[in-house]
Amino acid sequence: MHKCNGAMGGAYGLGFLGAAVYYIQHAATFGAGVIGFLKALVWPAFLVYQLMQYLGM
Repeated sequence: MHKCNGAMGGAYGLGFLGAAVYYIQHAATFGAGVIGFLKALVWPAFLVYQLMQYLGM
């Protein structure tokens, strides 16, 4: 049995694009742009970390 999670993949893809645009627009140097692109790849981890910190977990 194979399940398809297309909706979550699409949501992650849109979030990635938005995060990449945000981080790259705010980069002052090429190196900062590269770091921003890498941050855009793992933005859900930042989100979950901040949420758990806020909830005191």
